[in-house]
Amino acid sequence: MTVLKTSLRNFFAHKGRMALSAVAVLLSVAFVSGTLVFTDTMNTTFDKLFASTSSDVTVTPKDAKDGETPQSGLPQSLPASLLERARSAEGVKSAEGGVSATNVTVVDSRDDNVGASSGAPTIAGNWTKNELKSMEITSGHAPRGPTEVMVDADTADKHGLKLGDELRTIAQTGDIRARIVGIAAFKVTNPGAAIVYFDTATAQRELLGETGRYTHILVTAAAGVSDAQVKENVTRALDGTYKIQTAAETADENRKEVGEFLDVIKYAMLGFAGIAFLVGIFLIINTFSMLVAQRTREIGLMRAIGSSRRQVNRSVLVEALFLGVVGSVLGVAAGVGIAIGLMKVMTAAGMNLSTDDLTVKTTTPVAGVILGVVVTVLAAYLPARRAGKISPMAALRDAGTPADGKAGRTRAVAGLLLTGAGALALYTAGTADQAGDGALMLGAGVVLSLIGFVVVGPLLAGGVVRVISAVLLRAFGPVGRMAERNALRNPRRTGATGAALMIGLALVACLSVVGSSMVASATGELDKSVGADFIVQGNQRIVPQAERAMQKTPHLEHVTRYKTLDATLTSPDGAKDDSGVTAADPTYAQDLRRPTTAGSLADAYATDAMSVGSDYADQHGVRVGDTVTVAFEGGKTAKLKVAAITDDDTAIDQGARYISITTMQKYLPADRIPPNAILFAKARDGQEEQAYAALKKALDPYPQYQVRDQTDYKQELKDQIGQLLNLVYGLLALAIIVAVLGVVNTLALSVVERTREIGLMRAIGLSRRQLRRMIRLESVVIALFGALLGLGLGMGWGTTAQKLLALEGLNVLDIPWPTIIGVFIGSAFVGLFAALIPAFRAGRMNVLNAIATE
Repeated sequence: MTVLKTSLRNFFAHKGRMALSAVAVLLSVAFVSGTLVFTDTMNTTFDKLFASTSSDVTVTPKDAKDGETPQSGLPQSLPASLLERARSAEGVKSAEGGVSATNVTVVDSRDDNVGASSGAPTIAGNWTKNELKSMEITSGHAPRGPTEVMVDADTADKHGLKLGDELRTIAQTGDIRARIVGIAAFKVTNPGAAIVYFDTATAQRELLGETGRYTHILVTAAAGVSDAQVKENVTRALDGTYKIQTAAETADENRKEVGEFLDVIKYAMLGFAGIAFLVGIFLIINTFSMLVAQRTREIGLMRAIGSSRRQVNRSVLVEALFLGVVGSVLGVAAGVGIAIGLMKVMTAAGMNLSTDDLTVKTTTPVAGVILGVVVTVLAAYLPARRAGKISPMAALRDAGTPADGKAGRTRAVAGLLLTGAGALALYTAGTADQAGDGALMLGAGVVLSLIGFVVVGPLLAGGVVRVISAVLLRAFGPVGRMAERNALRNPRRTGATGAALMIGLALVACLSVVGSSMVASATGELDKSVGADFIVQGNQRIVPQAERAMQKTPHLEHVTRYKTLDATLTSPDGAKDDSGVTAADPTYAQDLRRPTTAGSLADAYATDAMSVGSDYADQHGVRVGDTVTVAFEGGKTAKLKVAAITDDDTAIDQGARYISITTMQKYLPADRIPPNAILFAKARDGQEEQAYAALKKALDPYPQYQVRDQTDYKQELKDQIGQLLNLVYGLLALAIIVAVLGVVNTLALSVVERTREIGLMRAIGLSRRQLRRMIRLESVVIALFGALLGLGLGMGWGTTAQKLLALEGLNVLDIPWPTIIGVFIGSAFVGLFAALIPAFRAGRMNVLNAIATE
């Protein structure tokens, strides 16, 4: 009970310091809890959707995968004759055929895309009775003919669509023009899909290319018959040659596919939360170390009157327990708010998430509180252990904890060894011949060098702080020298405070180097290799009508078709490879300048010829003149002569095996030939601007495709990587905020620790302004110390990562110096900001009271 009272008294005696540490715990726990609530809510949303849309039993083609379209561009389908066989199965109440296609684009009368924009699919299909389980018609009626279409209410609201408006659905077989005759609303939350419905005959003809076929058959079980029994009966009726699933199995399969995507989001966000926790550990260690140091005399008195080491240790840990509980409980509550905020952001981006589905599992607050408490108590263990080791006489004689020179030397040696091991691992990664092996060594090098820098931080603090001070603080005269001396007074504290900032900035620097190098490498590769003036591509394969529009565009010298084909290759050594081949027009040799290590690429576009990449050739001993057997999926098997071996030291089309369009047509039936993945175009000499304008105009009716010249392509690549980096920087901001709190806490406790010293300096003439400046300069030095270590470490990581990317063809190392310098200067402002409150409080101290402080 005495330990509890002592802990409570000390806890509330330092409310401000504890509050800052509690905020660090709160933010970290909030991020973890918010991530779990957010992903659980998304899972709930999708679970409800899948449960409401699944039929009792569903029949699909055996190899069909939800959301995937075969290379032909048409969905896999079933003969309509199966419908009657399914209906006749025992235990079946009813069965109906469904049609669904996701490789479509829906545009309004202004050719604006009204489909999903958040990564969710745009779906076209036929209206069935099964749809009534998840939707209800709120306006108009279901489509009854080829000129009528029904749209979901979310899409109608988002794009201002109403009854009578015309929509054009761009499908592989052609454009479907129809007027909206009905609007249907979801009974459950629609995560963001856009859906258009046609009558069955129109859907079959326009989406599947022929009537009398369905993509799936929906079976409803009779009363009292289980889904499993109906599945068994339907399987027997259809000879078991199709994929047949119960409602639960269909929902589980859909849930698994979505779950893989959600897991990536969850674990990525939890990773950044872990970084924030790591930074928070330094804050908590510093807080309790300084509080223990300031209570040394008090601890000595406790030991002198009979308190054991265990009781002193326990007293500090109980304070940490209070801190962890308070911070964690508040963090769990804040996490729910973060989850709701994320849902609002996702809704604004086009992915609808309703707070009605907000899911807070019991495990979430439990995990949040346990994690926060355990991390806080573990972080406080070292200061608590140090407090317990203070002898009564030493504590009564000194005002601070006794220095442990041996421990400091051991720490320095351990830090240097870890740093050296990390540097060796990074060097090994940078000289690796295989990206997989190098990635493992890179991970080891990052972890070891980070731990090494953290451990050796106090040793580095002395030298680095002196260098920074010599450059920045000498201009401030005596005040600058005092700030330097204060930063050097306790190297362990300065090292821990700087390390908290170092972690976040190291990751920022590493990712900046990697991102900048990727952009520089890709743009350099474009300049060197791409001869085409224009590139046309989108999220879907290019429909024939868009290709025809491009072929008719004036001012173009040629248009190159580019198709990816599913095929299995058998090399002369008997090895099989199912990564496919690429079919293109001979002009592709002009549009992409691929150097060869043997043979001529132009010869590879002859009939019954092909090229292979140098990696494939080396692995299987393939030479020019050898024959490779190519089994085309859905077509014949060909024996093709290797006419060229292309150099795989590139980031574009690395490993591609080229054949001509003519060769493809020889071995694939017309209905199995896929649409183009990309189209390339070359303008006539001197007509580049006219061709660019004409091409954009020709493809205006097809907004799913982008027309880019090389400048556009480079800028889009830069923007995409920039957006990704900005997202990562935003997530790392949490760790930076916690690090700033650490600087604030360190300075605040340092001011209290030096109260008498500050009073004496004020008494001999130091002004309040000079005092505040001294504290601000000390803060700037600590922040720049952490920034210098972090940026240096991060550039080392990024440089090594670029060496691994060079194995994939990204050969240019580009250090983004403006970003690095900007972050370094920004760190100085972070230091100034962190010092505002401690400097203000120090300036308000009463001189006489400060001098009288023990």
